Amino acid sequence: MLGLNIVSVAAGIALWAAVTATGVVGLPTPMAVAGKAFELAANGTLLDDALASLGRVLAGFILGILVAIPVGFLMGWYRVARGIIEPYVQFFRTIPPLAIIPLAIVTMGIEETPKIFVIFLAAFLSSVIATYQGVISVDRTMINAARVLGAGDFTIFRRVVIPASVPYIMVGVRVGLGSSWATVVAAELIAAQSGLGFRMQQAQLYYDLPTIFVSLIAIGVLGLIMDRIVMATDNVLTSWQERL
Repeated sequence: MLGLNIVSVAAGIALWAAVTATGVVGLPTPMAVAGKAFELAANGTLLDDALASLGRVLAGFILGILVAIPVGFLMGWYRVARGIIEPYVQFFRTIPPLAIIPLAIVTMGIEETPKIFVIFLAAFLSSVIATYQGVISVDRTMINAARVLGAGDFTIFRRVVIPASVPYIMVGVRVGLGSSWATVVAAELIAAQSGLGFRMQQAQLYYDLPTIFVSLIAIGVLGLIMDRIVMATDNVLTSWQERL
């Protein structure tokens, strides 16, 4: 699989170079982007922007996951909690987190708080629905079998419901991770003094396409690395599950 990934990336870069060599589209060549990346890395700009964006994503994403998982379990396991919480979750789920950015900036200022908040919201809404779906999708036969064997509610929840819900939770985590990166870029485009989204906005003003490409690639690489970490965690937590 790693070999296929490398071949696929190499083919994509070759296709990019071939398209830009024709001059049909006004895109920078791979060499121009690589040169700009080296320049930004040498003066520390790329590292500073990447760390700023990564810090915001990690803060909002981790907070969102930590809140979403217990809330999702509450919604799935207790009907009363579901009736109280679900309307709010469904209401905010229909509102894109990007639409909340202006309100968050007005009410929370232009510091880090509004950016982290909208990232938190994006990660939370994706993960809470996945966790809730995982709980209500647990096979009732397993729950009934555990009751027959004398297990109480807490034991059933800990030994049956949680393990059966983990695959759903990890899907929600992966979706929430993608939403977090999309949200942080949008937040930095609107109000930020650092970050990869901010750098793209500044580059846009001067029609600096190589810098835009460097920022896009940096976001993609960071997101890919984080996704692979989540997948590795998923493989460990769901090692009991059969896979294709």
